[in-house]
Amino acid sequence: MKIKENFPMVVFDNQCYLCVKFAKFVDFFARGKIRMIGHYTKTGEDIRQKILDKSALDMFWFIDEKTAYGGRAALLPLIKTIFSKRTRKFRSERIEEQCLQDCKSVKAVFVRSSSLISNSRVIKNHDEVHI
Repeated sequence: MKIKENFPMVVFDNQCYLCVKFAKFVDFFARGKIRMIGHYTKTGEDIRQKILDKSALDMFWFIDEKTAYGGRAALLPLIKTIFSKRTRKFRSERIEEQCLQDCKSVKAVFVRSSSLISNSRVIKNHDEVHI
């Protein structure tokens, strides 16, 4: 399958309780306009290897046809896509929680929230990749 058929997409940490809640929130408001992919799924691993860099697991990513936006840099393009009049819809897939860490504590909320603000990355002109 060509990855181009799956744009736009959000790649998130599917082993973190807070990240899964964030992904469900985005999925709800996007109403099928954005494909949701977990970092630790087979597709997520392929995307990390072929498009993203070593900082991939430090943040969530919003990836469109030409650019991959990570963390803070992903917020504006994500919001624009949610409010766009895009007609193509993806089939909604269940977002599974696989929390393997202490994700529900106040400290975890603070750490994840601060990492969203402090981490930012943009990767331009990624090639058309087959997954």
